[in-house]
Amino acid sequence: ARPNVILMNPPYNATRNQVPKTYSDTWGKDKTEDPSKGLYYVKYVIDTLNSINQQATLAVLLPVACAIGLKGVIKEFKTHILKNNTLDAVFTLPPDVFYPGASASACCMVFKIGVKHDSPTTPDTFFGYFKDDGFKKKKNLGRVEQIDPSTSKSKWEEIEEKWLQLYRTRHPEPGFSANHKVTSNDEWICEAYMETDYTTICQSDFEKTIRSYLAYQVEVGDKKDEN
Repeated sequence: ARPNVILMNPPYNATRNQVPKTYSDTWGKDKTEDPSKGLYYVKYVIDTLNSINQQATLAVLLPVACAIGLKGVIKEFKTHILKNNTLDAVFTLPPDVFYPGASASACCMVFKIGVKHDSPTTPDTFFGYFKDDGFKKKKNLGRVEQIDPSTSKSKWEEIEEKWLQLYRTRHPEPGFSANHKVTSNDEWICEAYMETDYTTICQSDFEKTIRSYLAYQVEVGDKKDEN
């Protein structure tokens, strides 16, 4: 096959019997799951297309651990991938995007396969902080699309339009997006590069953060007492 568009959602915790033995033998005896958190499958697809000189756009859902990982096999795979391919964009996704199936924090990485990442003509990587898509969790229903009562239209339609516009124009907007030239030595996530939109912060945000911190202290304190 010579695809020019690829969508992937590889397993994040593949076991030894789910990958080639030549790869699992490199894990070490203490590991039972894929230490690359799914990047192995991305590398395999990219290497396959690179070997036949096929250019393509690849969008893949991966855990945030792949975006912020800067050591071990994750760092090795990221370095290898950027040799002949471009990290075009990374979108931070809603924290409950897989609800109710899983609770993994995920991001979407977009690669331009066969396009040099460090080429002078390659634009900086676009980063989107796309954590609120207008969906709400509903018990026994999963994530449900919400309707704006003032317009009777889907909230997602408006949000989707904004997200696509930011990406297509590569517009940096505080609190939503940023552009940054990255290598495998950098974090591949918007939170590391975007500016904070302080105009949206209010008293209730401060109170919510303090309550969350106090709850964390209570939880950690209880665990220390147990030890």
